[in-house]
Amino acid sequence: MLRHSFRPLSLALALALTVPPLPAATPSQIQLPALGDSVSEVVPLHEERRYGDWIMSQVRGDPAVLDDPLLQGYVESLWQPLMRAAKAQGHVGEELADKFAWETLLIRERAINASAWPGGYFMFYLGLIAMTGTRDELASVMAHELSHVTQRHIARGIAGEGKNTAINILGLLLGVLAASTTGSADAAMGVIYAAQSAAQQQQLRFSRDMEREADRVGHAVLNEAGFQPSGMVRMFERMDLANRLMDSGAFPYLRTHPLTSERIGESRQRISLDERAVAPKGLALHSLMAARARVLMDERAETLQTLEGLDAGARDAGALPQVAARYTAALAAYKLRHPERARAALLAAQPFMAELPGEDRADAQRLFAYLQAEGEALNGRAVEAWAAMRGAGDLKDRHGLLLQADAAAVAGAEPAQRVRVLDALQTHLALNPLDASAWRRSARLWELQGQPLRALRAQAEVHAARGDLLGAIERLRSGLRQARQTPAADQIDVAVLDARLRTLLNTRRAQFREAYPNAPLPPGE
Repeated sequence: MLRHSFRPLSLALALALTVPPLPAATPSQIQLPALGDSVSEVVPLHEERRYGDWIMSQVRGDPAVLDDPLLQGYVESLWQPLMRAAKAQGHVGEELADKFAWETLLIRERAINASAWPGGYFMFYLGLIAMTGTRDELASVMAHELSHVTQRHIARGIAGEGKNTAINILGLLLGVLAASTTGSADAAMGVIYAAQSAAQQQQLRFSRDMEREADRVGHAVLNEAGFQPSGMVRMFERMDLANRLMDSGAFPYLRTHPLTSERIGESRQRISLDERAVAPKGLALHSLMAARARVLMDERAETLQTLEGLDAGARDAGALPQVAARYTAALAAYKLRHPERARAALLAAQPFMAELPGEDRADAQRLFAYLQAEGEALNGRAVEAWAAMRGAGDLKDRHGLLLQADAAAVAGAEPAQRVRVLDALQTHLALNPLDASAWRRSARLWELQGQPLRALRAQAEVHAARGDLLGAIERLRSGLRQARQTPAADQIDVAVLDARLRTLLNTRRAQFREAYPNAPLPPGE
């Protein structure tokens, strides 16, 4: 299971460790991209993007990578203004904007961490989201990580050490992934311990100058994007205090981004130059998203049981903490299949919700309606789920569409509802063909509609969207084998499967040729 290998995998690149190379996997298992012959002052944009694409193709299938439409949408609502600000200030030129992915991923881990990866990929851990008090604090970490990439710190770090170090970095990643494919916990842990030992002796953290540059540039981007620059200082102080009090190793972010009194002091000085001091925006929205992260980052039964009772300890808190505590309790209860307990928490939140100011109250009411619809669908109650969605307002965004798909898959959902949702999913996927979560829901609905070939095609697209071309190819081949055994199979569906299989085979061959120019194609390719 890759879950256990994900944390050392992320640290491997964040710390840029160098360790003795492990036995390589065969080309048909994992493809390591060839490093160009020249590493100049800065690694070429297209090469850095290629490294990032390869790493993400291995990472996306890890169960620690979370696609929660509601949390992902919230993170994107903070990320996009930062991107626009970075472009407006000239940090992201046309070539950089075009060549890099600029994609955010959520990691289902309790650790307080975030990282920037080659090619414009960014990972934000749910533990980080859960600990933040305002959107400005979370956006400050995003702005800092964004600035590491816009200032090419990853490429500069690799280039400064030469080609051999770059190869060793990728070699370590290959070793971790190869160990994970064996299914042996001992093998995976051996890689972890080797990486940790090597980290103490030899690593390429971002230099102190790079950290200060990311602080400075990130501060300007944060300000330009309309966030409170004081969020960066508050985040620094929050992490510093919590780390000193806990001292439990729960802050890997501070290992890769050492927090010094100098950095905090310089951030305070920058704040003194900012005249605008206004009340934080979106407090209810952020508080409930932090509460959601707190539940989703650890779904073990014992943890959920603790969170289910969180509202009992919030009696003396203000209205917003009361509302957030009941959101946490309700979501945990739904996850534990305790719908009656969840409904009680939702009902108990209403008096406190009425005390919130207008915009905060509207956000809270919408999110509680979403939560009820999600929870009732999770517990197999189709009628209740659709009724809750009617109170959620506009459901035309991605989260609303996927929520309707979940409700349509519940036993007892009306056939007409399922057909409408499938039509909406097809339209969405035509515009967003890499949306693995939408393909997964589409596969489930096609199964329920008695369309196995379409379901298999959708399952294949889930794998393709995550970069697992081999998994996608196998499912398409399975669909064609099934069609040959079914005389009444729809020939249009068969033609779609065949055409998609040919496309993916060609893509797979092109990737192999790029990575191994002189090697013969493996059997079956």
